[in-house]
Amino acid sequence: MHFSIITPTHQRRPLLPEAVASVRANVSAPLDFSLEHLIYDNGSRDGTAAYLREAAAQPGPLLRHWHTPGRELAGRARNELIREAPAEAWLVPLDDDDIMLQRTLFHYASQIDANPGRPWFVADFLRVDEQGRYLPNEDYYAWVFDSPTAMLQAIFRGEHFIQGNVCYSHAFFDQVGGYDGELKMAEDLDLYVRFLLAGQLPVVCPHISHLHRFHASNVSIGVDAAKHTADLRVIYQKYAAQLRALEIAEPGK
Repeated sequence: MHFSIITPTHQRRPLLPEAVASVRANVSAPLDFSLEHLIYDNGSRDGTAAYLREAAAQPGPLLRHWHTPGRELAGRARNELIREAPAEAWLVPLDDDDIMLQRTLFHYASQIDANPGRPWFVADFLRVDEQGRYLPNEDYYAWVFDSPTAMLQAIFRGEHFIQGNVCYSHAFFDQVGGYDGELKMAEDLDLYVRFLLAGQLPVVCPHISHLHRFHASNVSIGVDAAKHTADLRVIYQKYAAQLRALEIAEPGK
């Protein structure tokens, strides 16, 4: 079993080393799997490129990195990285300001072994502040749904979201067509909607996947309920015929 951790990055030199260190700290024993960290430096001008060259030369799990001089949308950057991952890989997104827990991949591997044929998995995550201090009452917990349709209904009612707390197979990613490289926001949720439209519920795992850091430059700053509903409407319109056939209402209507 092989895991490819996928991290686009932009202007996060102060926080990126903790994300890199957290991936390298993963312990597989007693299971036998390999891992690598794939990082796409998306037009950074803060010393990220030099840092990644130094980090890649250090001992530990493989770190591979690519650089582009201009800023690209997150979906395109993720697709570029996944094209570099082995076809048999399990893909685990990790934002450049978040911290993976030491046994995250072990727990995903255990669940993959226990659920043969299931192509994607979701776990809980915790929220921390910029210094990594735990924020009480801000936990995210994955919900168990009876069907893909029930999960889609919750998503488009604005009652449920998924944010980097997933693991999915490269084959399943390819099957649904990858990330939409044209979406400015919520390209990850768009992908997971297609996972569900393909008829696959995620396996809900009993572990914490990562620490999600709240800070002044989060990409999601300013995304209130109205903005989230607007993003959901964009996604809904892409799959309106399929969603209406499932009797799923358009967001906000």
